[in-house]
Amino acid sequence: MSVQTNTQPSSIPGKIWTRDFVLVCLANFFIFLGFQMTLPTLPLFVKELGGSDQLIGIIVGIFTFSALLLRPYAGHALESKGRGFVYMLGLSIFVISVGSYAFVSTIAFLLIMRVLQGVGWGLSTTATGTIATDLIPPKRRGEGMGYFGLSGNIALAFGPTLGLTLLGYISFSQLFLICGSFGFVAFLLSTRIHYKKVEKLEHKTTTVKFDIFEKTALQPSILLFFVTVTFGGIASFLPLYAAEENISGIESYFLVFAIFLMISRTFAGKIYDTKGHLYVFLPGTILIFGSMLLLSWLPSTMVMLIAAGMYGLGFGSVQPALQAWSVDQAPANRKGMANATFFSFFDLGVGIGAITFGQLAYMFNYSVIYLTAAGSVMLSILLYIYLYVKARKAAL
Repeated sequence: MSVQTNTQPSSIPGKIWTRDFVLVCLANFFIFLGFQMTLPTLPLFVKELGGSDQLIGIIVGIFTFSALLLRPYAGHALESKGRGFVYMLGLSIFVISVGSYAFVSTIAFLLIMRVLQGVGWGLSTTATGTIATDLIPPKRRGEGMGYFGLSGNIALAFGPTLGLTLLGYISFSQLFLICGSFGFVAFLLSTRIHYKKVEKLEHKTTTVKFDIFEKTALQPSILLFFVTVTFGGIASFLPLYAAEENISGIESYFLVFAIFLMISRTFAGKIYDTKGHLYVFLPGTILIFGSMLLLSWLPSTMVMLIAAGMYGLGFGSVQPALQAWSVDQAPANRKGMANATFFSFFDLGVGIGAITFGQLAYMFNYSVIYLTAAGSVMLSILLYIYLYVKARKAAL
C-alpha cells in the first residue's frame, strides 16, 4: 500500500470542496464516530468494573492529558516529518488502543489503554486540523473549518446515540471492537490523501528549547480552555446524572446537541469571515452559559433537550471560530504548532473538567458540576471582553 505524502494537495484557488478535502472529512467522520461511541458508554463501563465517580473522572481526564503531552511533538513533527506520517501514526495507535478495550477486565489495564488512546488522539487530531487548514483557501478559512467540523459533528449526531443503543443488544467488548473498526476505516482513507509537502527553510535554526506552543494562538486557546471545561462534565457524568434524576431520553440529548451544532456550522464560519470573532464568540458563549444553568436545574427531559440545543448552537459557533483565529495569526511554517496549541488547551479543559467534576460529584452532587461549568464559561466571557477592549485601545 503506497502512502501519498510527497505530492501537493489538489486545490483550486477559492474552492473548498476538493477531492482531498472530502477525503479528510470522511476520515475525520469515521475516527470521530469510533470516539463518540465511547463517550457516553465508557463511564457506564467503568461503573460495571466497580469504579467510582472519582475514577470515572480520572479515566476520562487521563486520556486528555496524554493527548496534551503529545500535541507539541505532533506540531513539530507535522512541519518536519510531514502531515501523512503524523496522521497515520496517530490513527494506528487509536485503533489499537480502542480495540483493546474489548479485552479489558480491570481498571488498571483500562487506565493504561486510555493513556495510549490519548497518544493516538493527540497525534491524529492535531494532524487532521492542520491538513484541513492546508486545503482550505485562506480567505474562506472560517467557513471551511466550519464545514470540516461538520464531519465530526455528524459523527457526534450518531455516535453517542448509536453506542448507547447498541449496548442494549451487544456486550461492551463487541461495542469497542466496532469502535476500533471505524478507526481502521479512517486509516484506510488517510492513505489516499495528497498531503502538503514539508517546507524546508533555507536558514534552519537550532530547535528552541521548550517550544511547546505557538504564542500567536494563545489568546483564543485560553478562551477555549474555559469553554471546554464544560465538555468534561457532559461527557463524563450527564448519563449518570440523568439516570439519578429519572430523566429519560439521554440518547436524544446527544442527537439534539449534534443537530444544533451542525446548524451552527452553516452560518457561524461565514459570520467569522465577514465580521470577526466578536459576533460569534459572545453569542455562542452566552448560549453555553445558559445551557449549563439549565442542566444544573434539570427538572425534565424537555429542559434537558433545550439545554442540548443551546449547547450545540453555542459550542458549534465558538469552537471553529477560535480555531480559525488561532491559525490565522500563525506564521506559514507554524500552522501545525498553532493547531497543536489550540487542541492542547481543548484537551486541558476537558481533562481538568472531568477530574474536577468527578471530585465535586463525590463530595456534593451532579448538579454542582454544571453550576461550576457555568462559572467557567463566565470567566471565558469576561476574559474575552478584557482582551477585546485592550486590543481596541491599542489600535487607537
